[in-house]
Amino acid sequence: MTKRDTVETVAQRIAANLRRHEVEFIFGQSLPSAVILAAEAIGIRQIAYRQENMGGAMADGYARLSGKVGVVAAQNGPAATLLVPPLAEALKASVPIVALVQDVERDQTDKNAFQDLDQIALFQSCTKWVRRVTVPERIDDYVDAAFTAAASGRAGPAALLLPADLLREEARAPIAARSRSLGHWPLDRVRPSDAALAEAAFLIASAQAPIVIAGGGVHCGGAAVELTLLQEYASLPVFTTNMGKGAVDEHHPLSAGVLGSLVGPRSLGRHTSALVDDADLVILIGTRTNQNGTDSWRQIPTKATIVHVDVDPAEIGRNYEAIRLVGDARETLAALREALQRIDLTRRKTGRATLEETIAACWKRFERDRRDVATSPSSPIRPERLMAELQHLLTGETTVVADASYSSMWVLGQLRAPVGGMRFITPRGLAGLGWGLPLAIGAKVARPDKPVIAIVGDGGFAHSWAELETMVRMKLPVAIVVLNNGILGFQRDAEAVKFGSYTSACHFAEVHHARLAEACGCPAVRVDDPSELAFQLRRGLSEGPLLIEVMTDPAAHPPLSLFANMDDAA
Repeated sequence: MTKRDTVETVAQRIAANLRRHEVEFIFGQSLPSAVILAAEAIGIRQIAYRQENMGGAMADGYARLSGKVGVVAAQNGPAATLLVPPLAEALKASVPIVALVQDVERDQTDKNAFQDLDQIALFQSCTKWVRRVTVPERIDDYVDAAFTAAASGRAGPAALLLPADLLREEARAPIAARSRSLGHWPLDRVRPSDAALAEAAFLIASAQAPIVIAGGGVHCGGAAVELTLLQEYASLPVFTTNMGKGAVDEHHPLSAGVLGSLVGPRSLGRHTSALVDDADLVILIGTRTNQNGTDSWRQIPTKATIVHVDVDPAEIGRNYEAIRLVGDARETLAALREALQRIDLTRRKTGRATLEETIAACWKRFERDRRDVATSPSSPIRPERLMAELQHLLTGETTVVADASYSSMWVLGQLRAPVGGMRFITPRGLAGLGWGLPLAIGAKVARPDKPVIAIVGDGGFAHSWAELETMVRMKLPVAIVVLNNGILGFQRDAEAVKFGSYTSACHFAEVHHARLAEACGCPAVRVDDPSELAFQLRRGLSEGPLLIEVMTDPAAHPPLSLFANMDDAA
């Protein structure tokens, strides 16, 4: 055995630190090679993606579902630049990712070395934290700092830049050894003061018509159980944002579904939005009060008092002045329920039966309004019919992933969560096309024994269909539904509403996606008869992998407020 064989390199030290943080998977493409080799040597599995902008989305899906920090690796240069979109999504969606990015050798910086770029500047806009390591004795410090940045406070991505020559150097023992694991999130659990909680509890008890709007922070904080307990104890009606979908059981008599911009004809929101209009107290939980979640900031009534629970102090009061409950969603809701136990909630209980009747009537009107399309026998197939068939197969253990644009809206507006805490994963941070499949692959890595189904449009799927080979090679069976309508639906419809016409890019040439899947070794079927949907969906969820190409109606669009006037006039 040579001296080189017995010396621990910086790359090996990084791998050892990753194992200390309970990292089991790196989403990578075998670069930085020294790190991947060292990681695989100690049992950390590489999930090797094909397209360089898909690994970050896989790490995102994994982190959202596993409760652990996702780790993605990339080469310097073009691979690094293609990490920007998924890291930006993770930043907006509050998902913790540590990106390990190779950099040029230290003595080659600013000499126009091959694939040299100012990667610190590159990642500053899309991460919470970015550093370049230059000395081997600090590697433990920097790995821990990256995980701390990603998993603490409002979670998000961190980038650690690793010069290629540094990775080959001998690792020098730190002055003080580190032993703690920082790989799970949220890293810290904080809660507001007793005084702030008491004020919020008093407002809830005394309000005439309070409502809750729960966002993605409920899932990020693992707070679904506490939200359900609060909903029941204080008799509070709960809406969710797009990213909060599944935070509560949508069959609970006080659950009013997703709102946001889904308020057009045939939507649940068209009926439930009156509850928001009439609210005198709005309790926001883990939401950024963004445009889509508030229908362009029109939904929160100006007369209402607002209580805002969020782990990020800067989000509270950003768009609506609010009583501030700064803290982790789970701890804050538990403490708020405890505060409510010291207050008379007679008013909440007295009006509960009437409130439940109102919400039940909204769901019934929604079902009546969409019955014709949800049961339509026509071909091309209505997406509502597909969602109705999928609804019967959902359990609390199913993870539903959707691509951006219409795919997300069909899932969020048409499906009904059967249990609280069920995960509907959508790229609503920036809503980039193409991330449905890689998010689903990451989710399957997180829960390999649970069913995962991805709903993607033909436009978005074209960005990522190479990852079918990744799914097959890595033995990660996902059911994939491709909604093939031959168009960029939202692009066409939005342009038509705004300009009275649409651009030539909206229509595609015909693509046989089932054959593409079969070429990658993935079983596939093309469905143009809606009576076949139930069988194929059941097959995909129970057997997998399976790509189901559904030939859908190009005229169909979700009931978004943008199209409400057009739909009302139809």
